[in-house]
Amino acid sequence: MSRPIKVRGCLLAFCAVCLCLRAEVRVGDPFPSLNALDPVGVELPARAGKVILVDFWASWCAPCKESFSSYAQLQTEYRSPGLVIVAVSVDEKQSAFEAFVKRFNPPFVVLRDRGQQLVRKVSVPAMPTCYLLGRDGRVRFVHQGFRGVETDRAIRQETDLLLAENTSSHE
Repeated sequence: MSRPIKVRGCLLAFCAVCLCLRAEVRVGDPFPSLNALDPVGVELPARAGKVILVDFWASWCAPCKESFSSYAQLQTEYRSPGLVIVAVSVDEKQSAFEAFVKRFNPPFVVLRDRGQQLVRKVSVPAMPTCYLLGRDGRVRFVHQGFRGVETDRAIRQETDLLLAENTSSHE
């Protein structure tokens, strides 16, 4: 009888260590630097003082295709007021990444997390998942998945809120 208790105790200790090692980025946390992605041939836009939407996606993800169309409109409409969209691919194959980008030709920065270091650091739960950051670089909203009009509407409302915060704080 003591053996199962020891095993159970060891298992609980192991699970506790695993949970501590998982570095999930949550609302209120600062978002990790995107500079670690080493963007080849792509210049990261200035992000200081901007509202930033970081979207994790993959070429094989059906909702990602829909989200790219929505984000293209969002970037066009909200660029001037201060929104920056950065889409981070988790594709392992460069060819899949390039084909997706060529097909959708987004008006925002698209990077590939080659070694999937950032996706692990953030602990992205699903594809797609987007993180909406305030002007201070902290995560303010997280959207797991993309549910068409519902997600688009929520992101627009949240973006309006975040953009307005800067206006009122400088008056």
